[in-house]
Amino acid sequence: MSILVTGGTGFIGSHTCVELLEAGYDLVVFDNFYNSKPSVLDSIVDITGKGFKFYHSDMNDIGDLEKIFSDNDIDCVIHFAGFKAVGESVEKPLMYYSNNITGTLNLLNVMKDHNVKKLVFSSSATVYGVPKKVPLTEDMPLSVTNPYGRTKLMIEDILRDLCVSDPEWSVLLLRYFNPVGGHKSGLLCEDPNGIPNNLMPRILDTAFGIQEKLTVFGNDYDTVDGTGVRDYIHVTDLAKGHVNAARKLDAFRGIEAVNLGTGRGYSVLELIKTFERVNNVSVPFEFAPRRPGDVAECYADTKKAYDFLGWKAELGIEDMCRDSYVARVNHSGRSDEE
Repeated sequence: MSILVTGGTGFIGSHTCVELLEAGYDLVVFDNFYNSKPSVLDSIVDITGKGFKFYHSDMNDIGDLEKIFSDNDIDCVIHFAGFKAVGESVEKPLMYYSNNITGTLNLLNVMKDHNVKKLVFSSSATVYGVPKKVPLTEDMPLSVTNPYGRTKLMIEDILRDLCVSDPEWSVLLLRYFNPVGGHKSGLLCEDPNGIPNNLMPRILDTAFGIQEKLTVFGNDYDTVDGTGVRDYIHVTDLAKGHVNAARKLDAFRGIEAVNLGTGRGYSVLELIKTFERVNNVSVPFEFAPRRPGDVAECYADTKKAYDFLGWKAELGIEDMCRDSYVARVNHSGRSDEE
């Protein structure tokens, strides 16, 4: 039996592959390298000492999906594949709907045809929209503010309808908060193609002089220092949550949504100052107006993750900042040709 990991060379996907391999699972992985690099495959093997099957493929190629499922005895799918940049989704909504929705429908149809009915879906806290209170619980009303978030919510709805139609499906919707950090080996980090969208890669680019100053959007929120507060979670903790989720599917039928966060919020300035302190570097920044759709505070209620999955985050904000920096230092000067 194998677990298929879609988008397995991405930031969260690659760390999850490491944790799954170290937990003893056999893996089949596919990715199209849209927002990742082939060298990640070597890093996963270097860290774990274990091999796995890889397909350079795309979920919009039904023929490739059919081959993957025909060639392998797949028991469960962990589905990361999809475009994920909020700003890009606003600029190119049709691309996001076509890729994320159509690609997932292709995957689900092939899964159904091969009687593979266990799925862990990579969802997002963006499905909570603009929350009226924090912490966020899984039973709160859902809404979205951008096409990326809408694709996540639409896929959640598709999966709910699927589970109503066929009670043999077992589906977990994992709603992530803000993943940061890198593998303790320094071999895996968040290394997006193009201009980074998330805060930590932009902090790293500033610390390394790639950009002159970090832009902090909004300093007039009703928070501890006026900047936005978010629930940052170490990517290794997040990856381990997927191992727990895969195990849970063995004795579970139906569909459940689970928050994966720390339950603690940090402001943008708190993150910057912690990063500077633990790494002994400077991150110059400047304030800019709030971005449309940004909220003052967003952090998780994590009780269900502990009660239902037996999981909780173990690593703190200092670990996140240190591991992010060490991984970037290790990756500086490396290339896919090495």
